[in-house]
Amino acid sequence: MTMRAAAAAVLLTAAALTSAPAHAEPFFANYSLNIQGRYDFHTWTWAVTYCIPAAADCAQIKAIPMPTAKAFEYSGDARLVDGRYTLAVDVPDGLRCGNVYYGPVVPTHDVYEWDATTLQGTMTSSFARGCDGAPGGAFTYPFTLVRL
Repeated sequence: MTMRAAAAAVLLTAAALTSAPAHAEPFFANYSLNIQGRYDFHTWTWAVTYCIPAAADCAQIKAIPMPTAKAFEYSGDARLVDGRYTLAVDVPDGLRCGNVYYGPVVPTHDVYEWDATTLQGTMTSSFARGCDGAPGGAFTYPFTLVRL
């Protein structure tokens, strides 16, 4: 084996040992947030970018409702721990009461948790008071993120 061939073999071996796993794709993109069973007429797009300051375990999420009627955008930092992201946000219209289009709304504290590889998870939406003065509580919904 020539010196050049030996050097190339060492470089190829080093590259193979230090490269990221094939499933580790960047999370930064736009996603459709598909929540199952939530009483809401909106669909949501998540615009996912880097946190400021940039950190390997953080993604900035900006939620964009469609249509924008009677909905508020929200944003927050999702933290990655042990292969799972967690995003906690306060949403002024998270719980819809009565008529889904024109009825009253209740503020919620929503916590999204999802697997970084499968992009599937749950959202737990908690509220201090429910619809029509009912006691507070929480609802949990499964969701999937689909890259757009």
